Amino acid sequence: MFSTNSVFDTTFQAPKKIFWHDKIMAKTILKIFPRRVTPNYVTLFRLVATPAVTLLMYFEHFSIGLVSFLIVAFTDAIDGSMARTRSQITELGKFLDPLADKILIGSMVFVIILRYIDFWTAMVIVIMEIAIIFAVWIRKGKEEANIWGKVKMHLQVYGVVILLLAIIFNWASLLPIASGVLYLAIAFAVMSLLTHGV
Repeated sequence: MFSTNSVFDTTFQAPKKIFWHDKIMAKTILKIFPRRVTPNYVTLFRLVATPAVTLLMYFEHFSIGLVSFLIVAFTDAIDGSMARTRSQITELGKFLDPLADKILIGSMVFVIILRYIDFWTAMVIVIMEIAIIFAVWIRKGKEEANIWGKVKMHLQVYGVVILLLAIIFNWASLLPIASGVLYLAIAFAVMSLLTHGV
């Protein structure tokens, strides 16, 4: 039997802070979702949809892959804002949300970053994500993501999007920009790790 402190406890918790973008999301996008759709359902959608996005990239359907990636990546903003504005934060959500992010980005690392950027960039991203997962496991998932972790995720998404645009439109000049954004994401990953965020 799990204790009330278990990661599988789905008791709703109130947020420590609501951000400005959460209020905008609550007045726009979140109106689409009835209250019975909890943030964890949105996170689970991201987990289930990631293999489909990965297959699109693997078979080089990059145009539809880009649109699909943007939709799936945007669910990270949806579930976070939903959890905070509706006071639906759970221990399960704190565990699943960053895990879903890492699986999405990790999949992109292996299907496009490894192929179009370079081996070492891909490996450093993977190693940093594994280190962060290990750090969260050591702390038993007690802490929510900090600003460094949030910026890192945004930069990773931007890096993937820029890379996909370079591939789709054959804009070689965008490749160094995509690399630079991903290197910056690595720097924020280090700060996230050092400051105990995910």
